[in-house]
Amino acid sequence: MFEFDQYLGFLAFMTILTIGFWLMIFLLTFAIPYWLFGSAIESFKEKRAAKKAKLEQ
Repeated sequence: MFEFDQYLGFLAFMTILTIGFWLMIFLLTFAIPYWLFGSAIESFKEKRAAKKAKLEQ
């Protein structure tokens, strides 16, 4: 059915496909939401600190 080099190519393709799939799942479920919520919280803290500093003047 397959020759040995075709078998190795198929294994390489499946490995790359699997790694890409799990990387996409990781990025969409953890890394990107962590980055977005972290930056939103940080900007909220900066705005609150600027407002507090403005009131103290």
